[in-house]
Amino acid sequence: MLLKDVLGQYHIKNHFIKSVAAGRIPHAQLFVGPEGSGTLPMAIAYSQYILCSNSEGENNTGNQSCNLKFENYSHPDLHFVFPVATNDQIKSRPVSANFLIQWRSFLKENPYGGLFDWYKYIGIQNKQGQIGVDEATEINKALSLKAYEGGYKVMIIWMAEKMNNASSNKLLKLLEEPPAKTIFILITESLDDVLQTILSRCQVIDFMGLSEVTISEALINRENCEENEALKIAYQSEGNYNKALHLFKKDADDYPFESWFIQWVRSAFKAKGNASAIQDLISWSETIAGLGREVQKQFLQYCIHFFRQALLSNYKANNLVYFEPTESNFNLEKFSPFVDGSNINDIFKELENAIYHIERNGNSKIILTDLSIKLTRLIHKK
Repeated sequence: MLLKDVLGQYHIKNHFIKSVAAGRIPHAQLFVGPEGSGTLPMAIAYSQYILCSNSEGENNTGNQSCNLKFENYSHPDLHFVFPVATNDQIKSRPVSANFLIQWRSFLKENPYGGLFDWYKYIGIQNKQGQIGVDEATEINKALSLKAYEGGYKVMIIWMAEKMNNASSNKLLKLLEEPPAKTIFILITESLDDVLQTILSRCQVIDFMGLSEVTISEALINRENCEENEALKIAYQSEGNYNKALHLFKKDADDYPFESWFIQWVRSAFKAKGNASAIQDLISWSETIAGLGREVQKQFLQYCIHFFRQALLSNYKANNLVYFEPTESNFNLEKFSPFVDGSNINDIFKELENAIYHIERNGNSKIILTDLSIKLTRLIHKK
């Protein structure tokens, strides 16, 4: 992938071009940005710029053989690490090398794809992937060898926050004193989830969400999207090009998040002063708890998004409200008065706490039941 193919982020591209020209390439960098902002495509393009000795401008005037290898993400001096878990084919001790064929195919389809897209791609959407200690051993082995083409070696670690403590600790020494001409590019969506010992060894590069103009132009030029539709989708995508692609392609949701949410809030309304309705909330919690943890986390993120849209609707910020419920018997305008400044912060806090505890293997049924009871109180808060 060439730098010119990465959407937006022009100030970061210019920074990389200048630093390479000056011979000042940090040995460890941490790219921080939200999903769909282009952190992974930028890491790949930056690696190609370095390894293929490409020049400023068209960015493909260097080693043609090298550029061809990058088109297939198969350059021998470019290494990838990403979260994995066991599946039907890999029964134990999974590492990135076991999934490299699928990874290259995934990148060719959509290099802006998110973590949950990747989990679905390799059939582990009901599990929590991680970068374990076996992966750290593989990294040490790969980087102990000389560069195949005699230049730099680049190690891209996607979703670095998924490194467990054992793997992080094993990589500390390597990050601090890497082999000659070795570059680490770590990528994360959450700086707070990266260990401080890892963070202290990296130069941080911050990515912002993409502008509506950038997303709409990409949809028009790359996907042949009609202009008015492209503008609408760009507005809805909130700076996330991956989300924009899903909206444009009208990808069918594997899970009925909207139906679950509506059932949840209706049960919470009924539960006010109605002890028998609590059983509906418990049943709902059992249903959601029966899903994989990644699906639970995705659903709770969806709930945050839904409540935010309701808040905007309540305060008449209609130009920012784009959510259109598909269920005919649910009206966002009727629901929105129950979401306001008195309870929105507490609602967000409880949802984020639930995500935190689910991610750390808490009992999902207990977490979701507790969240449901708290929601009953919060949506009736005056």
